Amino acid sequence: QVQLVESGGGLVQAGGSLRLSCVVSGSIWSINAMSAMGWYRQAPGKQRELAARITSGGSTNYADSVKGRFTISRDNTKNTVYLQMNSLKPEDTAAYYCNALLLTKNYWGQGTQVTVSS
Repeated sequence: QVQLVESGGGLVQAGGSLRLSCVVSGSIWSINAMSAMGWYRQAPGKQRELAARITSGGSTNYADSVKGRFTISRDNTKNTVYLQMNSLKPEDTAAYYCNALLLTKNYWGQGTQVTVSS
């Protein structure tokens, strides 16, 4: 069983920054075993969407709406993936969920709320 524990959400003014963290814990599987890890977000009344993703080989991809503002990274020594969010906009307001792909199964964290005020 893979457990993902997110932290770092909060309230920030437009133009500000936040860094989200997601720790892989409670499992014999380390972050190195994950084919990919990502951050998804879901705004009220909208579908969950990919914000950023990083593969085990270090390749990254981003939603067009966050390119140039968000950066995903991973620290294998800490079993942690990060999402650095800069130049935040009110439309970035959402619950952010950490995702891990292990073999063919997806695992999800419980989510952390990000609210950007105008």
